[in-house]
Formats: sequence, C-alpha cells, structure tokens
Amino acid sequence: KVSLENLIQYHVTGVARDCYVAVSGIPISRSDHAIIMAKFARDLLHSLSEELAKLVPVLGSATASLAMRVGMHSGPVTAGVLRGERARFQLFGDTVNTAARMESTGLRNRIQ
Repeated sequence: KVSLENLIQYHVTGVARDCYVAVSGIPISRSDHAIIMAKFARDLLHSLSEELAKLVPVLGSATASLAMRVGMHSGPVTAGVLRGERARFQLFGDTVNTAARMESTGLRNRIQ
C-alpha cells in the first residue's frame, strides 16, 4: 500500500503539467526500482478507487468520473534545480519524455 513508511523506496519529484512524477533508484541506484514503481502505481490506483468510494456519497456521483493514468519507463535521467520564480528539482531526458508520453496516451485507471 502507499504509505509514509514506503516513501524511502520512491520519491515524488514534483508536478509537471497536471501530473506527478515519482522515481525510484535515485540518487542511490536500486536493482528493484522497476518492481518498486510498479507496486507504487498499482497501490495508487487501488487507493484512488477506495477514496472515490468514500467521496461519491459526500460530493455526488460526478466525483466517480475522476481517474488517473500512469506511464512508466526505466532508464537514465539527468537531474537539476531550475531557478526562477519558484526553484524546483526537475528530471530530464528520454526516459522522462517516454514515461510522459505513455501517461498522456494511456487509458484511464491503467498502468502503461
């Protein structure tokens, strides 16, 4: 399950557009990074359905249409801090771009 105790296994780096970016295996490499992220994605989808079941009676049936898409990819990334109005940690590279494309073209409530 997604929990604070498991945060050491993956790291949410921030928000890009309307999505969160989560990574595993940085800055310290992990041989099980793909398994960790697959379980994290599965648990997120499960948690969403549990929370929606609680929210629909309170917020109305339109709440049931909320969904998420997950795009996963494994490979090298480059990291850096972007300065500006709001300094933020950012990941770059083909791995990030591929995962973003997989998410944006994926099906609702599915891991791609």
